[in-house]
Amino acid sequence: MSAPHPMSYVAFVARASADPAVVGLVLKGSHAHEGMATRCSDHDLYVVLADGAATGLGALDGFRSARLDLVVVTAAEFDRLGDGERYAIARARVLLDRPGGRITRTVAAKRRLGVGQASRVAQASRVAAARLDAYANSHYRSLKNARDRNPLAARLDAADSLGFLLELLFAFDRHPRPYNKYLEWELDRFPLPGRDTRRLLTALGRITGAGDADVQRERELFGRVEAVARAAGHASTLDAWGDDLGLIRPAALGLMRPAAGWRVP
Repeated sequence: MSAPHPMSYVAFVARASADPAVVGLVLKGSHAHEGMATRCSDHDLYVVLADGAATGLGALDGFRSARLDLVVVTAAEFDRLGDGERYAIARARVLLDRPGGRITRTVAAKRRLGVGQASRVAQASRVAAARLDAYANSHYRSLKNARDRNPLAARLDAADSLGFLLELLFAFDRHPRPYNKYLEWELDRFPLPGRDTRRLLTALGRITGAGDADVQRERELFGRVEAVARAAGHASTLDAWGDDLGLIRPAALGLMRPAAGWRVP
């Protein structure tokens, strides 16, 4: 819903806080990430209603203006939000929580993938194998195109591979992958264990900028992923690549052990 006369964020928060049907207000997006908001940033707000409550605020679900975006949900619906919204909630700021702290607990729970949730991405499951294989496939295509002097295809495949790579790296640590906008913000404040954040970000920048084949192969990227993936039970997915592993591995990689600090889910 678009609004021809945008209400202010401050005015809306005051209005919603005074409505007894509202049990939670949760700010997400740039304003919830310290130092990320600009003069162009609007306020993205979840308005959480008591289950079964009647209020006119429900009609504002989907309200969008240059200053304010609203998502209106019941408490039960807020509990179930996940997938694409998981990271937004995980780093959101709770402005109102009544009664009993339910909203705060829900937000805190989104920050950490449970064992069952992490297994769908990072443990020995069909989804995990698909993520790993997709990363290896795009990585392989990129390096093959670079070898065959097709630089545009190599760069495009390299960029595709990094989405799958980041899904795996954060899932290995049982955290949701941040949106690309917040990747540096997240790693600066919550670094992945066993990884040099600056080195990782530099490698990602070099790959997306130029499809750097040597950086893609190096131990900091595919080499480390292979080690941790094997320890997590994905050897068969990697071994299915046969002799083609020789193209995508670091030179003389062999089998590596996960670096100190890396947890195997």
